[in-house]
Amino acid sequence: MSPPDSAAPDDDARPDAPDHRSPGAPGGAAGDDGDDGTGTGTGTGTGTGTGTDGPEGPHGHTPTAADRVEVDEPLLAARVHRPSDLVRLLVGILGIAVVLAIAAFAHGTTVGLEEDINKGTGQAPDLLVKVAALVSSIAVLLLPVAFAIERLIKRDGLRIADGVLAAVLAHGVTLATDLWVSQAAPGTIQEALTRPAGADGALTDPVHGYLAPVIAYMTAVGMTRRPHWRVALWVVLLLDAFTMLVSGYTTPFSIILTVLIGWSVAYGTLYAVGSPNVRPTGQHLLAGLRRVGFQPVSAMRAETPDGPEATEVNDRGRRYHVTLEDGPPLDVTVVDREQQAHGFFYRVWRRLTLRGITTGRSLQSLRQALEQEALLAYAAIAAGANAPKLIATSELGPDAVMLVYEHLGGRSLDSLSDEEITDELCRNAWEQVRALQSRRIAHRRLTGDALVVDRSGNVILTDLRGGEIAAGDLVLRMDIAQLLTTLGLRVGAERSVSSAVSVLGPDAVADCLPLLQPIALSRSTRATLRRLARERAQRQREAVLESSRAAKAAREAGAASSPAADRKAEKKALDDALDGAREEDLLSQIRQQVLLIRPQAPVEPARLERIRPRTLVSFIAGAFGAYFLLTQLAHVDFATIVGEAQWGWVGAALAFSALSYFAAAMSLLGFVPERVPFLRTVLAQVAGSFVKLVAPAAVGGVALNTRFLQRAGIRPGLAVASVGASQLFGLASHILLLLSFGYLTGTEKTPEMTPSRTVIAGLLTVAVLVLVVTAVPFMRKFVATRVRALFAGVVPRMLDVLQRPQKLMTGIGGMLLLTGCFVMCLDASIRAFGGGQAISYASIAVVFLAGNALGSAAPTPGGIGAVETTLTLGLIAAGLEKEVAISAVLLFRLMTFWLPVLPGWLSFNFLTRKEAI
Repeated sequence: MSPPDSAAPDDDARPDAPDHRSPGAPGGAAGDDGDDGTGTGTGTGTGTGTGTDGPEGPHGHTPTAADRVEVDEPLLAARVHRPSDLVRLLVGILGIAVVLAIAAFAHGTTVGLEEDINKGTGQAPDLLVKVAALVSSIAVLLLPVAFAIERLIKRDGLRIADGVLAAVLAHGVTLATDLWVSQAAPGTIQEALTRPAGADGALTDPVHGYLAPVIAYMTAVGMTRRPHWRVALWVVLLLDAFTMLVSGYTTPFSIILTVLIGWSVAYGTLYAVGSPNVRPTGQHLLAGLRRVGFQPVSAMRAETPDGPEATEVNDRGRRYHVTLEDGPPLDVTVVDREQQAHGFFYRVWRRLTLRGITTGRSLQSLRQALEQEALLAYAAIAAGANAPKLIATSELGPDAVMLVYEHLGGRSLDSLSDEEITDELCRNAWEQVRALQSRRIAHRRLTGDALVVDRSGNVILTDLRGGEIAAGDLVLRMDIAQLLTTLGLRVGAERSVSSAVSVLGPDAVADCLPLLQPIALSRSTRATLRRLARERAQRQREAVLESSRAAKAAREAGAASSPAADRKAEKKALDDALDGAREEDLLSQIRQQVLLIRPQAPVEPARLERIRPRTLVSFIAGAFGAYFLLTQLAHVDFATIVGEAQWGWVGAALAFSALSYFAAAMSLLGFVPERVPFLRTVLAQVAGSFVKLVAPAAVGGVALNTRFLQRAGIRPGLAVASVGASQLFGLASHILLLLSFGYLTGTEKTPEMTPSRTVIAGLLTVAVLVLVVTAVPFMRKFVATRVRALFAGVVPRMLDVLQRPQKLMTGIGGMLLLTGCFVMCLDASIRAFGGGQAISYASIAVVFLAGNALGSAAPTPGGIGAVETTLTLGLIAAGLEKEVAISAVLLFRLMTFWLPVLPGWLSFNFLTRKEAI
């Protein structure tokens, strides 16, 4: 392997300097002094570079006639949004949250730390402190100005503009933070961030209004990434912090918070407006090739695929096909810091959620990426596998590296037609995998574009950058599962399994079955499987609808029969059509093919996920709710409250809770024109209380009611439409009731009918959301698609309901009765603890409706945590004492959520035995 170029280029002779870019790329600003140089955008046009504009080429190379060679590549964007800036912003926000949490909850620690620092700094000589204060105050102002002058001389005005914008935003954030700390922050936070400034009780600033903008400016312009300027910056900051601490003008937490705010605002600004694009162009690539002894004539950028494959291809680097003056062409891969940061969050999430699977480092230096790819290339060839031959490597400045391979001259498996993928080709692919696995080498991405077929029909494994040496059994079996799926998508499950067994043997193929699951496959393969699943579901729906139409036509043409017989015949026809149209997914087909060879093979999927996204969100929301409740319960004397409870009202709360299930049955049946047993519908609503314990309330109830109606003989499409109509009317009535009761709460204490501020704020919020949705194209398209789907199913169903006014009145009456039952249950819970005179029915209704809406939106089962928090805060804001509010909410949730769980479980089992759900 050729060693990377070790010459350190001069800071102003970098390939990203403004006058050194080829005309084929839009005018990039001056070289980013950053350590990332990452970005996300590329232009849409194509251009050809004919040389360099400046007096000097990359790395001080003087342009000659040889430099003026053709480069065909898409134009690079002048500014890019770097994922690394977003990562730093999130880290800064997390740091700010940690500082505030320590200040709020570790009061003793903060006080002790301040006392220790004051005791230590109090011994500093007074003269030294005054001199340091004078020097630091002057240097804090002169240092940014000096750097700005230096950058303007280097014609980097855009960078200065970014710094000024960041400084202005940081100043605004400091003002807002100061206002919050002085007006609304808890006393512990205020004490940790401020100190008395005089005898009149004034306090020091929690965040230093001049220091945070300076930090934001210097970070945004890139000063912190230049060695000499960085040293000067830290000396000035430490000197300034020392003088402020000794003089008693600030606290340690205030300084830390100031630095974090300035740092976070700087990177937030850079991510929002974009940073100058410093990615090397094709001309820089050609200059790098000349430095390692090649004489290039032209370079052509490889096309980037669209769709789900684009993300993974971007993660592997930019590829060029280079022709030489003498010799065969080359395939060159350029990896820069944009590729290093691309997919960062996805890699972090995979590392956190997958057990037993090692993933690539989320943050990897360019040197490490180069060495890893080179190592995998040499290891694959040494193992006897067909892999691209690496012949040279080199750096392209401090922000990119290139890897030079022999030209393959083949086509990827994805570009081949189905007829060209023969059994021999499949076996050849498995032979390459067998060679890798014989040396414990994992490829980690055996997708169609990573398998290249040369002119001789041999399969070559490319994209080894994400591979792994000394791989474990789990990862090796994942490679087999991935290639089984990749070939199965093209030639079918039978041929894919047969070719694998002929090369690897039945035992090796059977061992991979537990890993034959979507989570173990590549991102592009999962996207393809999801697309095929949607197409399969669409074909099933069309088959069922066609069968329904045929059955209806047959009944109309035949002899008259009873409605019950018609429903039974229609249900049987639909079940038969559904069974006939059901198609197995590809992974199930592969399992069946393997089981035909090895019936005893393990089929139980291996548990690869440590934690699911829904579980994580539920845990976080539940933790917040539990923390809030525990902090409130710590101050409640339950013995006294329970002893003084009025048990008559407790019984009333239980009665209203039981009545709500009858109201829920009415609200559902009112939108079902067909006849459905009422009592069994009530049992289904009771069973929903058990389902809510294991699923979010807005999801579990809908799924259960839909299944119940289908089992009652209603066609699937009509069952979904009925439940959707019920949900739609419920949402509309919920909003109307919330606004109506909110209006009444605003007029209770005023003689004129003026709406409350809550109603006005709610209407303004809705208006803003509507404007945002209509202004953002993808959100507008998303909403329009959902609305069209709603009108396609729900509106026709509503026309059927409107033909029976008594049904519609039953549904609307059930909704109003359901809301009334819950409001009366909450009112009875309040009265049970003597709080009935302190709050009106309108206020109780507003609190319940708001809490119910938040509970339906919360991802936790039954809205645990969110409902309790909202109801408690709402009742306290309405004028109820904290102890009474907490007790009433706990009793209300006991009656409406926890007590019905056991009856719900019994109802669920009963309906399951009766095949009603």
